[in-house]
Amino acid sequence: ANGDAAFIAKALGDIARANGMTQVARYAGLSREILYKALSGERNPNFDTIHKVINELGLKLHAEAV
Repeated sequence: ANGDAAFIAKALGDIARANGMTQVARYAGLSREILYKALSGERNPNFDTIHKVINELGLKLHAEAV
């Protein structure tokens, strides 16, 4: 799953559900239903959505040259 955007979205969805999807959706400016779909692992959500979710969850995105 290295680099698989849908896998990463699914993992963020699991974390968001554990922390309260309603609050995360409110911060992201999306409906809860839309956010569930975006983080289902069946789609590749846009980066803005991922960035907002990561921030709301208190996570940090790290990029590293390989």
